[in-house]
Amino acid sequence: MKRIIIHWSAGGYYPTDYEKEHYHFLVDKDGVVHNGRFKPEDNEICRVGKYAAHTGGGNTGSIGVALCAMAGFQNKNLIGKYPILKKQFESTMEFCAKLCREYNIPVSPQTVMTHYEFGIKNSKTTSAGKIDIIYLPPYPWVARDEVGSFIRSKIKWYKLKGV
Repeated sequence: MKRIIIHWSAGGYYPTDYEKEHYHFLVDKDGVVHNGRFKPEDNEICRVGKYAAHTGGGNTGSIGVALCAMAGFQNKNLIGKYPILKKQFESTMEFCAKLCREYNIPVSPQTVMTHYEFGIKNSKTTSAGKIDIIYLPPYPWVARDEVGSFIRSKIKWYKLKGV
């Protein structure tokens, strides 16, 4: 595996069967990690119906991790009934650090990114214009275009901590 792409599910706080079809791992409101239907290795070579289709144009070699949250999000003033929670966010960052160690993925903007960042870098894919993740309710001071850097800093910290 060559990278991790981090999402919000745009759903409620617990993974649905539909969401499990699209992400390798999902983190609920309590910080519990749930496995999706497919293993990360299923995305080494993407075959119709046999991989986690989480990022249009970027699934091959990518691990999809989603925070179960953000249904109803419109903007930072209208975040919906299921905002990302601090415990959930921190658990996701710690889990991504473990994935980076397990799959020998360095933490960089090319290898650990949000779906939003992937869409910006790959504007001719169906990921262009995706808004996950542009806002972090537990850390409202983090600007939209700094979310990816903030996430990578957290993952690096957990990776160094050796959790």
